[in-house]
Amino acid sequence: MSDCVDRSTKINLLKEAVVKKLCEVLDKSSDRGWRKLGEIVGNERRFKVSSQDMEMCSLKVLQLEGSPSRMLLRLMGERGCTTGHLMDYLQTLGNSEAVQCLKPSSLQILIQPQSLALLSGHNLRLSCHAVGKSPVHYQWFKGKEEVPNSMSPDLVISPVHLKDIGHYICRVNCGEMFEFSQWAQVDVLNINTNHGQSYHSLEGRLKLVTQPQSQKLYMGDALHLECGAVGRPIPRYQWHRNGVPVPNATKRKLVIPHVMQDDHGRYRCEISGSTERMWTNEVEVVVAPRITVQVSGAMECSEDDVYAIGGGSSDFFLNSIPEQLYATDKVALLIGNLSYKNHPQLKAAMVDVYDLTNLLRQLNFKVVSLLDLTESEMRNAVDEFLLLLHKGVYGLLYYAGHGYENYGNSFMVPVDAPNPYRSANCLCVQSILKLMQEKETGLNVFLLDMCRKRNIHDDSATNIVLRVTANIVFGYATCQDAEAFELSSSGFTNGVFVKFLKKRLLDDEKITVVLDRVAEDMGQFDATRGKQALEIRSSLSERRALTDPILPSDSVDLTLGPSRQWAKAHELPESMSLIFDCGAQIKLGFAAEFSNVLVIYTHIVKKPEDMSFCQAHVTDFSQELDVDPKEMNRETPEETGIYFLSSTLPQHCLYTRLSSLQKLREELVFTVCLQGTFSDMDDDPVHWTKSINIGKPLIARLDLYRAMRRNSCLRTCMMPHSPSHSPCQSPRSEHFLHLHHGPHQAQDPSRLSPQQNHLDTYERLQGAVGSCGDSFYENLTTCHNEQMHNSGGELSSSPGRYSIPIEASDDINELQTAFINSLHKV
Repeated sequence: MSDCVDRSTKINLLKEAVVKKLCEVLDKSSDRGWRKLGEIVGNERRFKVSSQDMEMCSLKVLQLEGSPSRMLLRLMGERGCTTGHLMDYLQTLGNSEAVQCLKPSSLQILIQPQSLALLSGHNLRLSCHAVGKSPVHYQWFKGKEEVPNSMSPDLVISPVHLKDIGHYICRVNCGEMFEFSQWAQVDVLNINTNHGQSYHSLEGRLKLVTQPQSQKLYMGDALHLECGAVGRPIPRYQWHRNGVPVPNATKRKLVIPHVMQDDHGRYRCEISGSTERMWTNEVEVVVAPRITVQVSGAMECSEDDVYAIGGGSSDFFLNSIPEQLYATDKVALLIGNLSYKNHPQLKAAMVDVYDLTNLLRQLNFKVVSLLDLTESEMRNAVDEFLLLLHKGVYGLLYYAGHGYENYGNSFMVPVDAPNPYRSANCLCVQSILKLMQEKETGLNVFLLDMCRKRNIHDDSATNIVLRVTANIVFGYATCQDAEAFELSSSGFTNGVFVKFLKKRLLDDEKITVVLDRVAEDMGQFDATRGKQALEIRSSLSERRALTDPILPSDSVDLTLGPSRQWAKAHELPESMSLIFDCGAQIKLGFAAEFSNVLVIYTHIVKKPEDMSFCQAHVTDFSQELDVDPKEMNRETPEETGIYFLSSTLPQHCLYTRLSSLQKLREELVFTVCLQGTFSDMDDDPVHWTKSINIGKPLIARLDLYRAMRRNSCLRTCMMPHSPSHSPCQSPRSEHFLHLHHGPHQAQDPSRLSPQQNHLDTYERLQGAVGSCGDSFYENLTTCHNEQMHNSGGELSSSPGRYSIPIEASDDINELQTAFINSLHKV
């Protein structure tokens, strides 16, 4: 035998055992793994492995047991790559362990037995073929027991019965050497093949033969659901309830010994083979409490008698339990604008976006969280958000920052908005809603943490006609024609709205019920009672909740379009191990604080024994990024502005925070500089450098910097160019309560539609009564707009105001006391 497999063999014909072992080696290697292999193949261009192909491979990590290396090898095989080519590439890669995977031993099993499922009464055949330097002998086992008279390469059981279910393996001997084959599982299904239906010719394909059945149970009963499919290799099963995988439910039979009310819902099973996937029918499992009904105080009705109340059928029973609603997917866009160029700076928005991101991810939302976006970046971010939406998706948009409301239209103000800004410089929320409706979403939720004062200088009243849909929910942090507040503090705390919202967001309740309770909680906060109250507007007719499970639509492949876009915005660079000429080894790691904020840290893994001091720092970043050299390469995360990840980052590193990744136009290239001193040399440090290219990380891959990249958002967001004066403030006092206003007037609902009633809304206002005492309100400061005249340079006042969301500490009472004590008149 040769020292290597046949070099002319196409790699897509390699044995599964070889491919599996090779993929394990390439997947686990960081510097000599599948990424570097793809780079080598792509540079040669013989098999045309593009950056898009590599991106497709990287998305495999999102799948259960997904392998980027397997995807790369499959692409190379489809384009004619042979084993010889692969061997050359692996040798260039320098991965000796991977090269060894392609070299056969003196005893080699060429054909492995395959697991399969088949029907009782059919013929079972398992095959194992091997080659060696001397004659080969076989012995089959079922579990630990030898199978009688099974000393040939093929194990045949004819006909097969239920007793033959089990795991089989073959031992191959060649002289003194022996090898075991891989295990093969045999599943036998015992069903009736009525109507002359035959499965004899379908053994190699996946075929569904048993469907689950709906069940009506009482609490404490046992649930038995069963499905079945035949095929080779043996099918894999995953049961789902209400669109969510049931943990550890990966067998044909799903058994819950004692059902509870939480087990009620829709069940179906996903069945997959090597290249095929199918779903069973969806069935309803109804679980009701055990009850007895007393009649006239003297007679009891049994459980069966209860159904007679409903007319002798189970309709009464079934209709008494509310239907479980579900989303085909859940997507959230969170924007927090803080660092305004021409308007007052904010702080709470960053904390709010971070906390909501973590909570929404617990509810299985795909979340994109962004800070400090310009107008074009906001419009492009909305476009990317819309790409994730399709029929039945729950879409949620949260915005914290400056804003105003004119004639029922809410406007979000970008960080680059001029002074004064106009409606054309802002994004209209109702325009975004219109675009979301075109996607036939299942639920549209808008949480707007901004002021709603009317801008008296903006006379635009563009009519945005919305569809009549009963799935819209608006949660405003404050009432119409009112401002929201931000409490200044020395630390990072939530705004008032999110302070109370995050306590309720995970509640398994209709979203309007959740917001009602948040409104009630806010109404008890003395610092804003009578000044800021949550307002809810909704047309929601069904009991839809953010906790609803996800049941993907069969018509949408989430692995190709929407999920691919989402994965782009969350793909971190792989950590790197850098070895310098002096022998020092550095770990370069990455973390994401937001979708457009990257954290880089360096850690000394190993240094030469004679090196007395060693430190690695990063430098030479693109000027497009918002990087303060004074806050780079700090010894603690907090020193560089990393406040939310400090507890999760490794210790004893140097940390650097890169924000505004959406501005990155080219791949991110920077320098890692190693500085060291040696004990036997002068104190002058020696420097070594390495240039690092990590591509476009996180949101940078979506190129949000491009102006007017798409027309979908601009088509309805752009408003007539009428004046819209924004505030020009004097600097804030550090411990001062500010109102952030934008001039507004009362909403005219009729402008939303010619019919005046296309959106069936209702309003609930909570906590708008009462007061916290004269001493508090005497110290509330109203800051007028101050606008510089172009001609004279003197300041003039206008009646407009500005509004800023309030921050609140974790202990509301303590914060309130400290705040009131710190107030002073201006």
